[in-house]
Amino acid sequence: MSPLTILRIEKLKTFGNVAGSDDHVTRNRETPNADPTRDNRRLIGGEDERALEEIVKEKIATLKHRPRHDAVLCTEMFLSASPEYFRPGDPSLSGQWSDSLMQQWASASRDWLAQNYGSKCVRAELHLDESTPHIHAYIVPLNEKTGRVSHDAMFGGRGGQGRIKLSKLQDSYAAALAPLGIERGVKGSKATHTKVKEYYQAVNSEPLTAVITNNQLAPTPFESARNYVARIQSDEHFQAINHQLADRKFLIERLERAEQRARDSEKERQRLEEIVRTLELKTQQLRDLPLVDVAWELGLNCDRTHQSRWKGHGHIINIDGPKFYDFAPAEQKGGGGAIDLVMHVNNCNLRQAVVWLHERFGEAGAIGAAIAFAKTVADEIIQLEPCDKFRLPVEDKTKWSSVCNYLTQKRGIPENFVEVLHKRGLLYADDQQNAVFVMRNLGEEPQAIGAFLRGTRGENNTFKGYEKGTKRRESWFYFHLGGQPTDSVERLVLCKSPIDTMSFAMLEYQVKGDVPLKRTLFLAIDRPNTLPVEQLQHIPNVQVAFDSSELGHANARAIKQLLPQAKRNKCFARDWNQELVNLSQKLQQHNSQHGITIRKWSFK
Repeated sequence: MSPLTILRIEKLKTFGNVAGSDDHVTRNRETPNADPTRDNRRLIGGEDERALEEIVKEKIATLKHRPRHDAVLCTEMFLSASPEYFRPGDPSLSGQWSDSLMQQWASASRDWLAQNYGSKCVRAELHLDESTPHIHAYIVPLNEKTGRVSHDAMFGGRGGQGRIKLSKLQDSYAAALAPLGIERGVKGSKATHTKVKEYYQAVNSEPLTAVITNNQLAPTPFESARNYVARIQSDEHFQAINHQLADRKFLIERLERAEQRARDSEKERQRLEEIVRTLELKTQQLRDLPLVDVAWELGLNCDRTHQSRWKGHGHIINIDGPKFYDFAPAEQKGGGGAIDLVMHVNNCNLRQAVVWLHERFGEAGAIGAAIAFAKTVADEIIQLEPCDKFRLPVEDKTKWSSVCNYLTQKRGIPENFVEVLHKRGLLYADDQQNAVFVMRNLGEEPQAIGAFLRGTRGENNTFKGYEKGTKRRESWFYFHLGGQPTDSVERLVLCKSPIDTMSFAMLEYQVKGDVPLKRTLFLAIDRPNTLPVEQLQHIPNVQVAFDSSELGHANARAIKQLLPQAKRNKCFARDWNQELVNLSQKLQQHNSQHGITIRKWSFK
């Protein structure tokens, strides 16, 4: 069996975990399976003799944000190779290995750690006092973009994306050890792997009585149990025998896992072969039929002097890959694709051409030809047919006062803020007395490519919707507050609708009494999958201010997956607008008593 790479990671979520792991690795804690006569080596971080806990704290202190309570502070990585590499003559000889092979592996592993993690890898310890050489590396998962520690960003979290990152990590380490003849395990195998903790449990779980069969360690007559234990623990043979027994059990379990991995690998191979067959069939269906085969089925004959020319039925057709051209004097015509050729030669319509192809090339051939024909038609339409540009609803200035009254009187939004948005062209009235919220892209020079409409006519108007032609995946209703126009956005607030977005901003103003000090982007978004992640992921402070409905909670969770730095803002009313209305009513009741006046807005 070829030697395999071994790579495991463990999350250290508290500084207590970091200190405990450090005590074990540096042998400050008693380790029964370790051989005290052998010295370990520090591969990385040898110049820093401080405790690991202090080093990790110093690294984290350089970040903008303190770690969350459940954050992974440090990641412990366990690196090794199967015994077949270190002792190729007899892998069962626990505690023995070739020094030259060990040094080549340790050097390659150290270089791989340095290349992939740089200064984030604060320590790497080579253990040579156990059955097989291995490395404990400690990596602080710093994310410079977000200014936080993020194990998931570096190594992947739960779910499909996490498995992909871990698989790529295994690929990378295996590539570094490939020149040594060490291979990666089978990708996609469902076989389980022994974790770091499980290894030490196996090594330390053998009872003391397991070594009694050795005559040198047998109890003497009338010897007390306490003296017996003390005597054999001090015997130089005890540690080696106890370690070999434990390691034998570990190797047996590993062999069983290897056999199970082989069975799982065979199942995986069969599954992948089935996927390949399915993809080949789909590929055939997406491929057009070769025109020379279609010409042959049509009864045309290839000209011996011109291999690309086919004659018959009054046609002289030149075939050039997917294109053809008929040189017959009366029927000069060019075209492309199997269906087009059949319609031309047989003088039939599209439906008849597809039926003809199905009879001669089967279902897959007919489908492939139909898809190719449809793609050709679609490409021609896209190139030739101009796309209508989005047009905003026509403004009706006579309806603005009614729309403004709706937003201020019924929705409780301060009048001067409504007027500010109106003057900026982000909000106006149309001829149906709808409030028109202009939706723009997030470019340096935003363009209006959408509009959200909210009905205001009548007492219980529930109309809302989007203007025809709105590009909902590329445009949003948004505005900026705080800071200076030239400042970078440091804070993002996401709400479900334009009115909720305005309401949340006014709630902050009413409670805090001032506009935000930092440049803040307030943006309305009704579906998480339309979020422009690439343009927003650099913003350090993200607040998700959806309502308290089930849909609101679900959308907030989806946003959290897209922007890990996001935090949820809880709404205690039905939505943020209702919360603003409630607060406005309370302020109006106390206005005369406390002299509260409405501040004038300055919009930058």
